[in-house]
Amino acid sequence: MELGHLPVLADEVVTMLAPAPGSLQIDATLGGGGHTERILGATDPDGRLLGLDADGAAVARVDRRLRPRFGERLVLRQSNFRQLGRVAPEAGFGAVDGCLFDLGLSSFQLADADRGFGIRTGGPLDMRFDTSRGVPASDLLGSLDTAELTALFRRYGEEPYAPRIARAIVAERAAAPLRSAEELAALVERVAPRTPPGRRPVHPATRVFQALRIAVNEELDALQEGLTAALDLLRPGGRLVVLSYHSLEDRIVKRFFQQERRGCVCPPEVPVCVCGRSPRLRLVTRRSVTSSPSEIAVNPRARSARLRAAERLAA
Repeated sequence: MELGHLPVLADEVVTMLAPAPGSLQIDATLGGGGHTERILGATDPDGRLLGLDADGAAVARVDRRLRPRFGERLVLRQSNFRQLGRVAPEAGFGAVDGCLFDLGLSSFQLADADRGFGIRTGGPLDMRFDTSRGVPASDLLGSLDTAELTALFRRYGEEPYAPRIARAIVAERAAAPLRSAEELAALVERVAPRTPPGRRPVHPATRVFQALRIAVNEELDALQEGLTAALDLLRPGGRLVVLSYHSLEDRIVKRFFQQERRGCVCPPEVPVCVCGRSPRLRLVTRRSVTSSPSEIAVNPRARSARLRAAERLAA
């Protein structure tokens, strides 16, 4: 793949999505286009796919690479997947046979030295998928107080040393604002313990970077909205497939699938259902699917991946 990008669990995604010739599919997170390419290949000769990404650079890159091969079968839009319920019908995908969410960062974003996603790549602390919207991470670091930073790192990064890191950031910015990924990574490395010997080495700032990126892009709220919109778009028998990379995302996906599998949302103390909601999903994966050791050896990013899939019922 271009620039070393490798789609995670690519074979498993296609198997779970079960795309057929002539079907309509959505890739709600284009990234490098690896899954898109495989899905379109499986829907030859007349299947179509709508690809979304909040990052305009990703949309342009996939367009250059895949348009010559797939032509008008590939429909692209720059949009966050939380807008799926509006964007898909406008693009002619009001009822679809499958929808994929591959959450988190692409290899291209991690390597982008202009937006500060990667700890080792460095660059300005922006972290926005769409640089025309929202506020950069540096603004959050410069405006939130110690309690607010602590809460952010705990909620979105599950960072055990959140108070210590928050205090260090507030003290540091009193002298000069934190503007670069290198500065933030170095600060966290000074105040947070490193990975104990014998465990897989992880940079101390990993959870802080994750928390800032999630907050800047409102990722968890967007995921909930995107899943709801995708389910509304699916035809009976259509598949919803989600790849997540940390527990916060996976928890949302798991709960969403379980809720839509159950249907009824009445409180446990109500003896008879009064909400009238029927189950809308059948689980395809009882447990999350993970990458094999051989895939992880080739693509370390696959180590944390969790794949879940469900099928739309007629209700």
